[in-house]
Amino acid sequence: MSLASDVLEGLLRESFPSAVIEIQDLVGDGDHYQVAVFSNDFVGKTRVQRHQMVYQALKGKMGHELHAMALKTGILPV
Repeated sequence: MSLASDVLEGLLRESFPSAVIEIQDLVGDGDHYQVAVFSNDFVGKTRVQRHQMVYQALKGKMGHELHAMALKTGILPV
């Protein structure tokens, strides 16, 4: 199974509507992505907490429709 990048972005936008989201399909198969999410929702959160928030936004698709994701998170610049 695979997950189209627009579906991936939609899931992330639901949880992080004002975020800057960058998605790159690393292999072209819809299974291996590099994702960057920059959001003020991450203020005061550790890197682990930020990643947990992103995985929660994926609603169980990680490990099923989405096989691998290199993830970078950060706070939006002022």
